[in-house]
Order: sequence, then C-alpha cells, then structure tokens
Amino acid sequence: MLIVTALGGNALLERGQAMTAANQQANVRRAVAALAMLIEAGHHLVITHGNGPQVGMLAMQAASGQQPSAFPLDVLDAESAGLIGYVIEQELRNILQGRSIATLLSQVKVDGDDPAFLRPTKFVGTTYDHETAQHLASENGWTIARDGTSWRRVVASPEPQEILGMDVIHLLLQHKVTVICAGGGGIPVVADADGGLRGSEAVIDKDLVSALLARNIEADMLLMLTDVDAVYDGYGTPHAQPLSRISAARISIDDYPSGSMGPKIAAAMRFAKATGKPAAIGRLVDATEIVVGRRGTWIV
Repeated sequence: MLIVTALGGNALLERGQAMTAANQQANVRRAVAALAMLIEAGHHLVITHGNGPQVGMLAMQAASGQQPSAFPLDVLDAESAGLIGYVIEQELRNILQGRSIATLLSQVKVDGDDPAFLRPTKFVGTTYDHETAQHLASENGWTIARDGTSWRRVVASPEPQEILGMDVIHLLLQHKVTVICAGGGGIPVVADADGGLRGSEAVIDKDLVSALLARNIEADMLLMLTDVDAVYDGYGTPHAQPLSRISAARISIDDYPSGSMGPKIAAAMRFAKATGKPAAIGRLVDATEIVVGRRGTWIV
C-alpha cells in the first residue's frame, strides 16, 4: 500500500522531556524503526511530521536575541522541517541501506484572510506553569492557552489550501523514492496580488496537510502516529472507551480538543469521506499492527 504516515511532534519528543539533540535523535531512532518495519513489509511510505516542540524552541531562541535576529514563524517552520527531516532521513538510511530517500521543504498556500489568524489554537514549544507562561506571554507578545495541567504558547493554524511542488513528489514516487515532506505542516505562504508568494506567521497543522497530501497522491491509507493508543469515545470522562473502527459519519469533531486529537479526527474524516479509504490513528510503536487493523482506531 501507499501510505502517508504522519508522525506527531510528541511522538518525536515525549511530553515533559528535555528538548536536547540527544533525546530527539533517540526518539527519532525509535520512530524510524517502526517505519522501517512497514517499509520492509512491502508498503511505500510518504512521511510527514509535526514540529510543535521544535519550532517553539527555535522561536524562543530567536526572541532571546536582538530584535533584528527574531526570524518569523515561516522561516522557523522551514528550519525545523530541515532539522527533523535530516534526522529522520539519516536514521532511515542507517536501517534501510541502499534505499532511495529524499527530504523536501514544502511550501503550502494558505489564505491571508483565514480567521485562524485571529484565533490562535496551535500549541508550540514546551509547557509552563501559569505564572511563567503569563510572564513569557507579556514579555514576548505571545498568546497562551491551557494544555492539560500546564500552559503553552499558541499560534495561528490556517487551513492548508495547496501543497506546492506536488509535481516533484509525484516524480519521486514514480521512482519508488521514500519521500519525507510537508514537515511541520509545511511552510505557510500566501499569494500576493501579482501572484508572488510571501511567508506567513503561522504553523499549519500537519495532520490536515497530510490528509491533503494523501488525497493528492491517491494514497491507500492515511496513518497518523502519536503517543495515544487510540481515539476514545467519551474522551476525558471516567467512562472513556477506545474505538477500534468507526464511520466518519458517526464521529463528531466537537467531542475532541482542538489542540490535540481534534485535527487528527478532522483529517481522518476528510480523507475517508473524500476517498472511501481508511484513515488510522494510534501509537507509533503499534504502527504495523494499526495498518492491519489490530491496534489503534480506523476511521472509514
């Protein structure tokens, strides 16, 4: 099968874990081991990944310097996509020696008037207690929101409209190249009146971009891998139950948090409804079991 496999940012950097190069390398190595098993089973993967923790770290570093050095989010999106893509590609090459692998930076068109710019929802960076988060928000002009028992920065997450460079992705797939692309949801760009492109201050949700990508390449499955074993009915209540398989028509996005599982549900519903093919959500370590329907949640 041709599978678009989306790695969650928290699958690459565990919650509460120190954001060091060594930790990320170790986590990516474990992630790649799971992906390699899918490839060795005969599946062709296109790999996307999140960048929430990493782009937040880069933004913090940029903000700590002199003002002229504070790069906008689109530049930091590109930097984090290159960083993570490089590590994923290197680890894949170490396991799957001799296989053709390519990492691409993907620009993704968004609407400059998207209402998401007025309502930031995308978590980036690390977690803080409320007092620290308020201080950083005041100091840096951030918007913050509660994430579980902690607080994090939130930024605009506009709707992806078009992935640029699809002709290159199609060409690589024709030659059986394992492609890593749309990292961090891609680099958000808007079109000027004259048709030119400029970067946008946002972080696009990587699951929604992955669903768009999966439709564009006519993938057989959209596989979203995170640190949660399944989608739960009654999430957040004492009666929560994991769902193994559910119709897109029977699930409501309103039942799931916009900052975590909500975009995955939305992406799964879009892909399943548009293509008639399954989307699946589950833990990274269960990837091979999820693909055959023995773990995680299938949305059909």
